[in-house]
Amino acid sequence: MKVTVDQFSGFCWGVVRTIEIAEEELAGAPALSSLGPIIHNPMEIERLRARGLKTVTLDDFKNLRGKKVLIRAHGEPPATYAWAEQHGVTLVDATCPVVTKVQERIRKFYDKGYQIVIFGKKDHAEVVGLVGQTGGTAVVITSVEEISKVDPGRKTVLFSQTTMDKATFHEIARVLREKIQQFEVGSFEESAIEFHTKDTICGQVSGRDKKLREFAASNDVMVFVAGRSSSNGKVLYDICRDANSRTHFLEEESELRREWFDGAQTVGVSGATSTPQWLMARVKEAIERMFLSSIAQS
Repeated sequence: MKVTVDQFSGFCWGVVRTIEIAEEELAGAPALSSLGPIIHNPMEIERLRARGLKTVTLDDFKNLRGKKVLIRAHGEPPATYAWAEQHGVTLVDATCPVVTKVQERIRKFYDKGYQIVIFGKKDHAEVVGLVGQTGGTAVVITSVEEISKVDPGRKTVLFSQTTMDKATFHEIARVLREKIQQFEVGSFEESAIEFHTKDTICGQVSGRDKKLREFAASNDVMVFVAGRSSSNGKVLYDICRDANSRTHFLEEESELRREWFDGAQTVGVSGATSTPQWLMARVKEAIERMFLSSIAQS
């Protein structure tokens, strides 16, 4: 049996940057906390915890005066920075530059009076940060069915959480544009209501779709490794499973099952943008050990 790790999987550059910043801080002065889990992967969180990285909440700032707290790649709303200043907490800002750019663009449109619509998951850390740029007024939707939340009579701009899927984003944009045009006709508007779409899905994330499909289709069985709370992981897993119905999801190698690989000659291992390469390599080695053991016993 041949087991191969997808060369295009694993940390995106924004996550790599955040991990590097955390490791540099820990090497210099091991008193560092992360505001929320630094990454949506429990195995990587445990590795960094062993090096001294603690996970804290906003409420903990009251007891962290003079301490350093890392802002993870997802970013934070302006209120977090104000809260840190109020309590004498030093922030180490590791927000992904792609997310920072989206925040800046949202603020510009919001300041011009636009209704901000965000395609994303309401409680996701990145979306909380994006909504914070609008004073909490942005409309968050996850599907075409939720477009009813949007006021078609206002000038509007549609953004996206950086890890969502492009197909759904463009379908929402199409339906929302039609709804606004219908409103114009129904209310006898003399001029078109402004509507803009800003595809702010990370190119590195969306660019993996085609390569992942090809990789999944080229293997008899796929093992997809990601944290269960990873939004990107869910999206990429669904893509993988669509290309190969024998796709299995796990967080760590202890979840492997021998029956997954019955009759398989090739196995592919892939993961989310929050999945470390070392973990995928460990899963690969565990699969190989499983079958070496079977051969030895036969």
